[in-house]
Order: sequence, then structure tokens, then C-alpha cells
Amino acid sequence: MDLRELLPQVQSLADALRSRCWRLATAESCTGGLIAAACTQLAGSSDWFERGVVSYSNAAKTELLDVPASLIEAHGAVSEAVARAMVQGALQRAPVELAVAVTGIAGPGGAVAGKPVGTVWLAWGTAGDVRAELLQLGGDRDAVRLASVRAALRRLAEAARP
Repeated sequence: MDLRELLPQVQSLADALRSRCWRLATAESCTGGLIAAACTQLAGSSDWFERGVVSYSNAAKTELLDVPASLIEAHGAVSEAVARAMVQGALQRAPVELAVAVTGIAGPGGAVAGKPVGTVWLAWGTAGDVRAELLQLGGDRDAVRLASVRAALRRLAEAARP
């Protein structure tokens, strides 16, 4: 997987964040830090990228992002509720104005009833406005993860524009 192809999207995000003097945090599960890696490949990203949390396990979501275990139990880790809670946890734990979270099933295994491989919940937002989107992605594990990163960068750039 070559993250360099995402540089134009990252530059657009960087420009939008810099124009508002905003900083970004990421909370990633199925992408395993790829959003953070895409962001930090750009020289000067320390101006606007604060931190990234890889919360791959349910325990990590609870311990690192304060996602209630009861929420995970009720909805599953791959759910809108958990993605939103991950964003809220990132916003509460980091000195940032914008955060993104992704949780999903990249495959090839892991599918459960109603949640096939390629099911990804993306959430992003600010303290007062968290949004979420269900992605149903095709392809192999790398394709699902890369498409998730692309979608996250697109939504973040939209949210950061003044």
C-alpha cells in the first residue's frame, strides 16, 4: 500500500486546518494507524497533527478513548455508536479541535451477521458536531483500509474548511 498517492488529499486537509489554526487527532481501529501515517508523511504536519490512537481491541477503545464497554456490548465495536464515542474520546483526551475515528471489518475474516467484510463506520467532528457515515467497501483487506483512509481524509478536509 503506497500512501504517497494520498498526498494531495493530505495537503488539502493541512491547508484547511492551518487556515483555522486547528489541530487533529485520529482514533483508528481497522486502519491500524494508516490515517495518522498518511497525515504525518507530509513535512510540517506537526503544525496541525496532534496525535493518533490505534485502538484495535475493544479493551483499547475503553481504556484509551473512554468508550463504554456497555456501548460496545450493546452495538458491537463496528457500529455508529462506537465510532461516535471514539471521536468524542479523542476530542476529550487531546488538545484538538477536530478528530476522526474509524472502526470496521477489513477482512478477509471477521464478518458477522449484518456486518460483512468491508463494513466500516467512519465518524469525524468537533466538540459540538460529530458526524458518522457507514461505508460498504469492496476489495481485499488493503483496498478496504485504503478506501477508509481516503474517505476519512475527504470528510476531515470538508469539516476543516472555514
